[in-house]
Amino acid sequence: MHYLSARTVFALLLLSQLAIPTSIIAQGDSRPRRSQPDTTQPGADQWRTTSNQAVTLSDSTVATSVVEPKIRVALATNVGSATISSSGQLMNATYAATTLVALDVQRLRLEARLLSPLSTTPEETFQLQITGLASRAEAAQKSRELQEAIGEDSQITNDTSTNTWGLIVGGKYSREAADAERTKLEDAGYAVAVVPVSGASSPATAANRTGNLPFGGLRTVSRPTSSSREVVAFANAGRLFSSGAPVTFASADTAAPVRFNDRPYRGQIEVFATPRGALTVVNVLGLEDYVKGVVPNELSPGGFPSIEAQKAQAIAARTYALRNLGQFMSQGFDILPTTRSQVYKGLSSEHALSSRAVDETRGVVATFDGKPINALYTSTCGGRTEDSQYIFTDAVGYLAARECAAEGRAMLAPFTITTTREPADLKEENLELARDFALLNMHSFGFLRSKVGDSWLEDHAELDEVRSWLLSVARLAKQVAPAVTDTVHYPPAFATALSTAVFGERRGDTLLNSADIQYFLAVKDGNEIPEGNRADVAFLIREGYMSALPDASLKPKEPLSRGRALHSIARILDARNLLQLQKATARPTADGALVLRSTRGKDQVVKVSPDAYLFRHIGERRHPVSSVIVVGGEPVTFHVNSAGLVDYLEVRPAPNGASADRSSPFANWSTALTVGQVQARLARYTGGIGSLVDLRVAARGRSRRAIDLEVIGTNKTNHVRGGRIRSALGLREQLFVIERALDESGRVTGFTFHGRGWGHGVGLCQVGAYGLARQGYTHEQILKAYYTGIELTRMY
Repeated sequence: MHYLSARTVFALLLLSQLAIPTSIIAQGDSRPRRSQPDTTQPGADQWRTTSNQAVTLSDSTVATSVVEPKIRVALATNVGSATISSSGQLMNATYAATTLVALDVQRLRLEARLLSPLSTTPEETFQLQITGLASRAEAAQKSRELQEAIGEDSQITNDTSTNTWGLIVGGKYSREAADAERTKLEDAGYAVAVVPVSGASSPATAANRTGNLPFGGLRTVSRPTSSSREVVAFANAGRLFSSGAPVTFASADTAAPVRFNDRPYRGQIEVFATPRGALTVVNVLGLEDYVKGVVPNELSPGGFPSIEAQKAQAIAARTYALRNLGQFMSQGFDILPTTRSQVYKGLSSEHALSSRAVDETRGVVATFDGKPINALYTSTCGGRTEDSQYIFTDAVGYLAARECAAEGRAMLAPFTITTTREPADLKEENLELARDFALLNMHSFGFLRSKVGDSWLEDHAELDEVRSWLLSVARLAKQVAPAVTDTVHYPPAFATALSTAVFGERRGDTLLNSADIQYFLAVKDGNEIPEGNRADVAFLIREGYMSALPDASLKPKEPLSRGRALHSIARILDARNLLQLQKATARPTADGALVLRSTRGKDQVVKVSPDAYLFRHIGERRHPVSSVIVVGGEPVTFHVNSAGLVDYLEVRPAPNGASADRSSPFANWSTALTVGQVQARLARYTGGIGSLVDLRVAARGRSRRAIDLEVIGTNKTNHVRGGRIRSALGLREQLFVIERALDESGRVTGFTFHGRGWGHGVGLCQVGAYGLARQGYTHEQILKAYYTGIELTRMY
């Protein structure tokens, strides 16, 4: 695997110190996602180093001096209340977020309230702290010792900046009382520090309440904290505390994480009041933990269980997050947990396969010109991605239109099954007989050649040939061999013998009366059929097992051609399921083997005989071929011989074609709308057009997506352009064609949009990534297939 040299991207190593710039495009995804220009971020040149920052690193060096970035995810904005809980020891901090204090409750409710009045003469108070303990267990032991030795209660604390534990001993003291208590504790053998705290009703100072002081331990973000609002915490006992500053919550036990509204999250949860009198809830955690909560929600490991596809998604999600850190800085967080950014659902949504993909690509991002790319992705691209400028107005070099498939000969080669058997070369009227010949030949019918030709099929069948074939029919049907006459190779006697060989009786003689027989024998020479065979011939014609000649005759007084005899035999055996053919839906071919989708969700691999009969549907006909392509999704008919090998395989093309995203349920779709529905949806973009008359695609992008929709009205014509077309019409994609419904006067009454894909169609195709992975692509090859000219860079 190739990762870009760290020398070329040293500026990327300053992640924890720099605000990450966003490009003009917001993330695209598996569901329709809001995308808009971003004008809030610093320029991309912040990623470039100055001369005094240059550092020489070897190509294999990982930048260990750069810590993993933190990210702030807004779990909820403008909510009236929030429930924070943990099944373990719940910790919180109301000012210095690096120092977490143990709470006596495991569940509390937070609300935004008008700020409590400040004391007019706040007295400075102090606390006594013991710090530097190695573990929570050591802190708990020390707390018990204090209680037993000197009768002092204490609260357990955790310093997240040093990952050490400590205690707050006793309550709040004046300076003199704190010094006296410290002396007493030191005499008892405890090293204690005196720490100033606020004398206000909450642990925050008045300056904190107005948001004027920095928030320790967290990357500075402009929070819209109100000077008149505070966060108030309630437990079962009533009001617990309040704070005008953001309140941070965590759990002392990673096995019992902190929860917001009963959903568990890694890292910490921060809650602050907004000027509008509501709460914002933010999950603050490491980037890698964040990506673990994104990947399974963006590319389901259950639906797309490929480690390479999962790795590609992990790198794309990590890169997008880095590029868009601070996107919502003015609102106090970096990113949203929805399709407007990336779907994030926390700890409970994590999956072993996707977490493995995150771990194995730790710190790796996609870069272009030494900077992280805006790694847009779309659920299903419909076979081709689009140039960014046609959807989002601005051209971005790495977001160029690409085919959603492997390139060149590699495109379909891995999915090809071949045979050494030379396919039959027959004229049009005999083409279907190639299948009949193959089906009977693999069941050991005698007097058949290794290769069938037109002249052999058209010649009269010999008496011994037909006798042998009827014996084989009785063998397959497990019936007694029928008595045959010297005219059994003529249509009337053949019909009687064939019916007896299959059913063990002459069914037509029992089931058809004279009127039925006369009715079904609608051939021009039907009167020439002997009375003793008429019911059998009529029965086989009714069931579709025997057909008339092109001139509507049966020619009962002439021997059957070999082709006609074999066709009737194959039809009746196939209809009775005596040829033991199986039907299934194929998965992508693996190493020349047939892979079948089982009802239990597991793939069954069946090897194909080297000389198997292969047939492919092309249009309405089945053609004998020397190779077939099975990309997955094809309905197949096959036969397995006694050796367990497929010796007959018939393939019908998959309706979704061969693009890498073909397995998506949205590879093809149709949506029908009335004229009124279309006009209502387009109203905000097409005011003043009068009544809608028609729609016309005036321009298409490189991928053939509609990029200029002409809306024709009775008053004037307006246009909807770019990515707005999809959102305005409420369609899954804008890779579509339009079919019109017309009334008797030719007036348009409705539109049906036949399209492909789901999403905006720019960047990585998520389902396509899975398709390429199934074809053997690595995650690096997948990413480079969709993002033009990128490199992969290990950031930390």
